[in-house]
Amino acid sequence: MLYPTAQAWRDAPHRKVLIFGMSGLGKTHLSGLLRGSGDWFHYSIDYRIGTRYLGELIADNAKAEAMKVPFLRDLLLSDSIYIGSNITFENLSPVATWLGKPGDPAKGGLPMADYARRQEAFRQAEIAALEDTAHFAARAQDLYGYDHFICDTGGSICEWVDPENPNDPLLTKLSKECLLVWIKGDEAHTQELIRRFDRAPKPMAYQPEFLADAWARYLKENNMVEGDVDPDAFIRWTYAQALSHRQPRYEAMSNWGVTITPDDIGALRMQQDFVDLIANRLPS
Repeated sequence: MLYPTAQAWRDAPHRKVLIFGMSGLGKTHLSGLLRGSGDWFHYSIDYRIGTRYLGELIADNAKAEAMKVPFLRDLLLSDSIYIGSNITFENLSPVATWLGKPGDPAKGGLPMADYARRQEAFRQAEIAALEDTAHFAARAQDLYGYDHFICDTGGSICEWVDPENPNDPLLTKLSKECLLVWIKGDEAHTQELIRRFDRAPKPMAYQPEFLADAWARYLKENNMVEGDVDPDAFIRWTYAQALSHRQPRYEAMSNWGVTITPDDIGALRMQQDFVDLIANRLPS
């Protein structure tokens, strides 16, 4: 690990961490708390994806929808209006909206072939954004003068790595740059995430093999063809299975770093609390 002992962590002039875990357990809240201290640079993987790697695709998708409206089409063709996404750390909806959901087009669904292409584009974008971590860590220090660095990852990071492989290229690169910190939820947290998702289902990224299997099983179990699928019904059905699929992958990734909980995050009031929390998780 980057910081082999608690003392090494406390003595480090530049602390760098990468936090991962299920979406909704406190990654962005923790990042905001540290960013608010003024000493930590916050690198958001989802923000980087939306502004750098998928920005043009997201804007083009919005333009394509606008072009279906004659009034807007004329204004766009004459360069009278501009359409772009307003992505912020707190509002990443343009990324999720572009990613979409598969199923009946009349209900806002995408053909599975188009959906799979978007999933693959997102996979490549997330890996590229993760590989930019070292660049932004150096930039934060050299250009902006931040002492410390936090990388806030998306929930799908576990889909693109093999945590059981001690030589996994991406995890090896990330662990040399940052201390990996897993935010581990318990069963109660998982059930709350499922309830929250059921109320407001939103697009998410899946490992290709998992998605193909889930789609085939859903069609078979419900005796449906692609155009019959209610997009929200499918992603609700898939969500709990996706959490179960990811949990052992997160667990294996935890061996590359340390583990904290949402309750630990909820108790933090200042950056020193976080420094102490991580020190308590490292060997003495």
